[in-house]
Amino acid sequence: MSGSQPGGNPEDLEPLCLGLLGLRRRALQELSSARTFSDQFLTKFLRARDLDVELSLKLLLNYQRWRRESPEISRCLSPSSVLGLLNTTYHAVLPQRDHSGSRVLIYRIGQWDPKDWLAFQVFSVSLMTSEIISMETETQMQGLKAIFDLQGWSLGHALQVNPSLARKMSSVLSDSFPLKVRGIHLVNEPMFFRPVFAMIRPFLPDKIRQRIHMHGAAFQETLSDFFSASILPPEYGGEGPGIEGVCQDWTNELLQSETLLQQIATHPTGDIAIPPEDCWISERVEAEQLSEG
Repeated sequence: MSGSQPGGNPEDLEPLCLGLLGLRRRALQELSSARTFSDQFLTKFLRARDLDVELSLKLLLNYQRWRRESPEISRCLSPSSVLGLLNTTYHAVLPQRDHSGSRVLIYRIGQWDPKDWLAFQVFSVSLMTSEIISMETETQMQGLKAIFDLQGWSLGHALQVNPSLARKMSSVLSDSFPLKVRGIHLVNEPMFFRPVFAMIRPFLPDKIRQRIHMHGAAFQETLSDFFSASILPPEYGGEGPGIEGVCQDWTNELLQSETLLQQIATHPTGDIAIPPEDCWISERVEAEQLSEG
């Protein structure tokens, strides 16, 4: 049995169905207080780890742990609360995917004024986008690539990225969020960005490190080795829509997703297909089950 996907590669649904059975069983064993998880939710974790049940389980447990240990970020999924930052054209998701079907994200770090916005608020923008695109079937299968434009990076930015935040950021990139990171491209990176990168780098697995590409100021000559001109904005050497319009379009997409993101942020597990009251066994019921056992 197979299903045709927008990216062109069919997916064999039989391994996915078997994976769902196995992952649900293992997840409920590991998370003894959980009642159930939806197919839609578990599928994100399976596809992010190519249907390997044990790796998907580890990712799911890390996601739950990360949400629990980082409430200042995981519970701050409100686009309207960072609208001032979004209106600076800080962030965009390109309307077209790359040749492999990956989503392409752009972060314009210089648009972030560290006097106005704390680093965890800026990071929450990335988390909001990640939650939204992780629901897309093609993105679950083909992942994402990110371009970080570091023009304007300053000491004020660097001072906000402490080891604790660096660890949380790298955790989402590597092992705590159900998305495949296919590539990270840094452009316009100044020399004094390197100490911050050196702080983040040790927390990244080798696989992610190998997918980081530094293009410098001559990025328009080298980005074309990874992305077709048809999808990139002119500001990045492409022929696609301008960056400001693309940023505004994605800001509108985030604002339209405000209610959805708030539901995810306040949900016990993030699995909004399951009503919150049905996610966890209550302490009373759990105590009764233990006494009966």
